[in-house]
Amino acid sequence: MSSFLDEPVRGFLDQLAARTPTPGGGGAAAVTGAMAAGLVAMAARFSARQLPEAAELADEADRLRYMAGQLVDMDARAYAAVLAAHGPERQQALLGAAMIPLEMAALGAKVAGLAVRVAEAGNRNLHGDAVTGAVLAAASARSAAGLVDINVRLGGLDPDLSRRAAAYAGNAADQALSAERAGEQP
Repeated sequence: MSSFLDEPVRGFLDQLAARTPTPGGGGAAAVTGAMAAGLVAMAARFSARQLPEAAELADEADRLRYMAGQLVDMDARAYAAVLAAHGPERQQALLGAAMIPLEMAALGAKVAGLAVRVAEAGNRNLHGDAVTGAVLAAASARSAAGLVDINVRLGGLDPDLSRRAAAYAGNAADQALSAERAGEQP
């Protein structure tokens, strides 16, 4: 299977809109998280004079961007496994399908945290990019948490998975708000 990430943006968007099971909400959430991390990395790179740890923040954002990109295809495979599973193996497939968006939610919280650091102390000309990264990261985390909930309900899985995902999404939302507020200061 080729990677969805090998598609041009238009191709990916066409596949997203097509009457096919993947990519779907999980792929969209992962791509959103990757875009968020990319914006944070860019804003950090333009902040080397203002932010001593800019290079490290950019490297970490790049690492998270790569991880989010991997989750696009992992989510598609996990969903395909759910569609193919019957009987007792369906619950195990749903657990696998819940773990991917749980990782997306955690990743979104991490990206949003990096974005706050860049928004607060980075290059003011890139503040909007850092804030957009934080907001997209929060959207990715919230979307992923919703997918975790669906899989938990369908599979009768441990509700702690949903609680963990919700905590990541809440943290990412709080971080996005902090990034937005960082622009209000002189």
